[in-house]
Amino acid sequence: MPELLDQLALHNSIVTLDAMGCPTAITEKILARGGDYLLTLKSNHPLAHAAVVEHFDQHCFRRGAPCRADYNAFDDTHGCLVRHRVFASTEAAALDALSGWPVLRSVLAIESIRSVNSAPTKVESEIRYFLSSCPDDPAVLGQAIRSHWAVENALHWVLDVTFREDDSRVRNRTAARNLALLRKIALNIVGRDTTSKASVRARRKKAAWNDAYMLQLLTG
Repeated sequence: MPELLDQLALHNSIVTLDAMGCPTAITEKILARGGDYLLTLKSNHPLAHAAVVEHFDQHCFRRGAPCRADYNAFDDTHGCLVRHRVFASTEAAALDALSGWPVLRSVLAIESIRSVNSAPTKVESEIRYFLSSCPDDPAVLGQAIRSHWAVENALHWVLDVTFREDDSRVRNRTAARNLALLRKIALNIVGRDTTSKASVRARRKKAAWNDAYMLQLLTG
């Protein structure tokens, strides 16, 4: 990841990373290159995670908590109604357990409350926590987080449905990397075909069965 960051223009950018990007060396590199970090905080940092969970539980989520959401919006897509509530705290940034992260300005808790339109009585709730050096409005940070997960979830979903990537039993590191690269190449080639309304999975199968269609995909 440090090598990748060296290749990117980060000035005035928000860099969103999953928990693997939480090491302070990564955040220092982002800041040094003129960007701001927005990192997922998970239980792989147990002390920091526990302190943040306790802070937001006391101030935001328990019954009678004094703080209200800084951003509150509904999203009705893909057959689900989702309510997103964003809580941002500068006080949490001063917690001793978070002292290792440089220029930490705010800690965010994002609560997603999801109900499926076909089963409105079934409601799921999830709270995720984030660390950020960015001084922007919580609504902007919330949108950055949603954009991050939209890209990751969409790509993962397509690779799993189309190529059953999650079922792969390849454990050799080099082989797994090569196969992942080939899947993405194939996905990009199939995705260029705008003449068919079939799903990506159906187009992949058609290419396997029909040499003429395969040639059409390869030649553009």
